[in-house]
Amino acid sequence: MRNFILGVLVVIAALLIGGAIFAAAGMLPTSADATPPRWERRMAMTALDASMDRHAPRVTNPVPPTDENLIDGMKIYTMNCALCHGTLDNKPAALEHSLYPPAPQIILRPLDDPEWHIYYAVRTGVRYTGMPAWNKALTDQDMWKVTGFLSRLDKLPPGVQDYWKKSYGVSPQPENPAAPNREHDHD
Repeated sequence: MRNFILGVLVVIAALLIGGAIFAAAGMLPTSADATPPRWERRMAMTALDASMDRHAPRVTNPVPPTDENLIDGMKIYTMNCALCHGTLDNKPAALEHSLYPPAPQIILRPLDDPEWHIYYAVRTGVRYTGMPAWNKALTDQDMWKVTGFLSRLDKLPPGVQDYWKKSYGVSPQPENPAAPNREHDHD
């Protein structure tokens, strides 16, 4: 039994050393405009979900979802998020295919995550994705406003929908919306 355990440890060490040599030799691709393979996307989303479940506090949004706060969240989104996550004219983001992995197109495929999850991603960012931590650039109240807006994209009150249509020339929901973004949807 002792030899078996020693053999397993030697194999694991060899794989780790081999992986480090493989990476150090420049064998891993680093281009940000490539499409991640399915296994990598699945592994990354599983790790992200597990990390959120472990580290993100289950806090309640202290900013009430009034029309004014949701419109403020829309404005914050437009100024800080639309370049990567999609514009309010229901078009994909300019940087949609420039990040690895690609940023979720939130306007076209709204998130179905709880507010605490969205807020934590906004506040702390997501490592290795290009998603910055906004806690040094936005106030806590502004992060909650954009969180409230994003968590209600598919059920905005009529006053907020009217503001969207007047400001961006289109209704909030595209004609043929795609399936929602799901953190647990590992395609």
